[in-house]
Amino acid sequence: MFEQIKKYFLCFMMYAVIGWCYEVFLEVFIYKWGFTNRGILFGPYCPIYGVGALIFIFTIGRLLKNKRFKDKILLMPIIFIGCMLIATAIELISSYLCEWIFGSWPWQTYADYKYNFQARIALSPSLRFGLGGIIFLYLIQPLFNKLYTKMSSKFTNILFWIIGSLFIIDIISLIIFKFIV
Repeated sequence: MFEQIKKYFLCFMMYAVIGWCYEVFLEVFIYKWGFTNRGILFGPYCPIYGVGALIFIFTIGRLLKNKRFKDKILLMPIIFIGCMLIATAIELISSYLCEWIFGSWPWQTYADYKYNFQARIALSPSLRFGLGGIIFLYLIQPLFNKLYTKMSSKFTNILFWIIGSLFIIDIISLIIFKFIV
């Protein structure tokens, strides 16, 4: 049980960091807005990407389990639509939660998109989420699984406790600086 918790927590954190890097890349190199921390926490991660990754693994990822390559290819349109819908729903719910907790949400720039809903979700990012889900489930997650099985239990334990401690400290810092100070 602990081994599964450890694996999925490290998976969550890896995708939260990848999501943060993706957001910063878009902001700096594509939109040329300049750098800002794209996460709601202090560290270089966007937890929404980690949550999305875990939901993809536990829902849509099951469709791919033990399938032949040909069958996985045939499922690609379903996986794309499923990832797009799930990620868009996560983003919509998260926008309401962020607004309730913080007074706003980090992606209010969606008002600039032609097809958007209350600047909370938009068609263009939703399509990117579908594509990202395909890349995630077909390429990145299988690589992570292979890498994880090659790491020693001692190493993953150390990694888990260090990253977990830093993440908890970050959450506590957010609570102190946003709500107490």
